[in-house]
Amino acid sequence: MKWWLPFAFALLPTAVSIGQQPWQLVWSDEFNGPANAPPDPAKWTYDLGNNNGWGNRELENYTKDLANAHMDGKGNLVIHAEPIKSETPILSGTPAYTSARIKTQGLFSAGPGGRVEARIKVPAGTGMWPAFWMLGNTFNNRNWPQCGEIDIMESIGREPSKNHGSLHGPGYSGGKPMTAIYTLPEGKKFADDFHTFAIDWSPAVVTFYVDDVAYETVHDTDIPSGAQWVYNQPFFLLFNVAVGGNFAGPVGTDTVFPQEMLVDYVRVYKRP
Repeated sequence: MKWWLPFAFALLPTAVSIGQQPWQLVWSDEFNGPANAPPDPAKWTYDLGNNNGWGNRELENYTKDLANAHMDGKGNLVIHAEPIKSETPILSGTPAYTSARIKTQGLFSAGPGGRVEARIKVPAGTGMWPAFWMLGNTFNNRNWPQCGEIDIMESIGREPSKNHGSLHGPGYSGGKPMTAIYTLPEGKKFADDFHTFAIDWSPAVVTFYVDDVAYETVHDTDIPSGAQWVYNQPFFLLFNVAVGGNFAGPVGTDTVFPQEMLVDYVRVYKRP
């Protein structure tokens, strides 16, 4: 199986060293566009709408408006969440916020045999739910979790010092994924600064990192009996900021909007 797909050829591989491992860069976005430019359409597309809360009772409506996803002109992607401006009260169960969810589906896929990482500053506030994650290329809106999901960065506002790294697949999904938590030392909060979130990935092992500290390794033999390992196939990348929902919980009365996630870069490497 090819580890990177033909549409990744636009960036010539560059040899680098991360920790003790040599890597070749095969795809990246450094988000160096001018202020208020959209994400590169050759690399990113969008999920749109509320989709009945995206299965999690989320409160946001995803758009492709520049207000919700744009460059800041300082080398960062901005995903911006804010309340919907309405002259009438918003009915219970309808979207109350706008945000963005961008993805490389149909444009680029990574697969086992390398490293996927991004440098991110997350938003703050109870009820915020930013994520950097991946879905299997077979995803078609109906076959989750059979397609597989890898959550590289999943942070919720009520746990400002914690990052969740998780695998969702057949037999271990939803509220029972293969998961672990990385906690920043000394009471530091992820929203206070940029941090690097990554996975090293082979056909039978996924290792999760925060700031190059490995905190979770899952082998194909670790999943529950009768479950299926689905991480030996290509996956596409996603960034989003959700609001509310089952995992994040309600928006806090002290959560100040707008809220923004900043992404300095995302890079995909393979082993040379």
